[in-house]
Amino acid sequence: MFVDQVKIYVKGGDGGNGMVAFRREKYVPNGGPAGGDGGKGANVVFEVEEGLRTLMDFRYQRHFKAPRGEHGMSKNQHGKNAKDMVVKVPPGTVVTDAGSGEVIADLTEHGQRAVIARGGRGGRGNSRFATPANPAPELSENGEPGQERDVVLELKLLADVGLVGFPSVGKSTLLSVVSAARPKIAEYHFTTIVPNLGMVETEDGRSFVMADLPGLIEGAHSGVGLGHQFLRHIERTRVIVHVIDMAAVEGRDPFEDYLIINKELGEYNLRLSERPQIIVANKMDMPDAEENLKAFKERLTEDHPVFPISAFTREGLRDLLFAIADLIEKTPEFPLYEEVEEELGVNRVVYKHEEDQDKFTITRDPDGTFVIAGETIEKLFKMTNFASEESTRKFARQMRGMGIDDALRERGAKDGDTVRILKYEFEFVE
Repeated sequence: MFVDQVKIYVKGGDGGNGMVAFRREKYVPNGGPAGGDGGKGANVVFEVEEGLRTLMDFRYQRHFKAPRGEHGMSKNQHGKNAKDMVVKVPPGTVVTDAGSGEVIADLTEHGQRAVIARGGRGGRGNSRFATPANPAPELSENGEPGQERDVVLELKLLADVGLVGFPSVGKSTLLSVVSAARPKIAEYHFTTIVPNLGMVETEDGRSFVMADLPGLIEGAHSGVGLGHQFLRHIERTRVIVHVIDMAAVEGRDPFEDYLIINKELGEYNLRLSERPQIIVANKMDMPDAEENLKAFKERLTEDHPVFPISAFTREGLRDLLFAIADLIEKTPEFPLYEEVEEELGVNRVVYKHEEDQDKFTITRDPDGTFVIAGETIEKLFKMTNFASEESTRKFARQMRGMGIDDALRERGAKDGDTVRILKYEFEFVE
């Protein structure tokens, strides 16, 4: 089964907890705090593996949770950092955030890596909180929670040439005779239901990758037929080879076919119209093909070269392959996404405006409970060690500093009212 789009959940490892400990050794008076920091949580890292061709593995495992860092230990021993979780993906994988739609990574080369979910830092041990005023603190932090997100993986094949056209115009036959690929070929529509790749080599030793894409039909960009599922695979191709049944075996007008397919490519992505295109007039060994080709050229206004061939008899293939190889050599790659430019050794950094997220929000449940939510306050809550009275008092001071106490009073909170953060409840005290 060919799988080219999946949605998965990834979570970086939580940081290890800091420790509260004191140095107690014989003959060492006033040993002081000796609690170590926790280790860093593991990142979730995607790495390109050349041998993979589909996202099939992600159908069976959709959750990836990296290990947490080791907790801090006594004698100021730092917890061990967790080893990154490496997930293998096929070349051509684009990773986007499911919520915002932001492109996180475009992974194309073997061994290329990208951090998809960062691990949390380790919590600080009580040695870090020692001050002249408080030389023996009983205060430590829990580890920072790892980043978690839903991401969409989309596979866009790495092919130099994409074959497009209506069903049954001979795309699979053409690929099978110019490469070692063996796509399914039969006399009915949508024989090809998944993209096929083939390595093509010309007589002068040049080579390129050709992709046979399932047949497009009118309305494909909006989801009609099978081809719409695989239009994404043509986004990376540098040259589009438009295969047309010039013999009009099924009674369609070859020029109308040409217009319809180009319209579908433009409707899907306007940048596809920038791609250089070669028109392949296939099935020239059949009756009426010569007359149809002459009429086709008279109506053609674009400056696209037309190559009459017969994939069945292999007539005209040599010149076609040379023309494709020549066009690839002088056509630059079309980047899918804008990248940061580097000129004269100077990195240009692009600063993006991001709105400040609310540190907290307060809502009220039907039972009268005040519910506090927000990324900042929830993170502070998770990093607080409530087994320690000193840590609890610190969290209360942080809430007060953020203005949560005043905000609760404005909303009518009174002494003894219940307040909830995440799944935990406590009383509001004036």
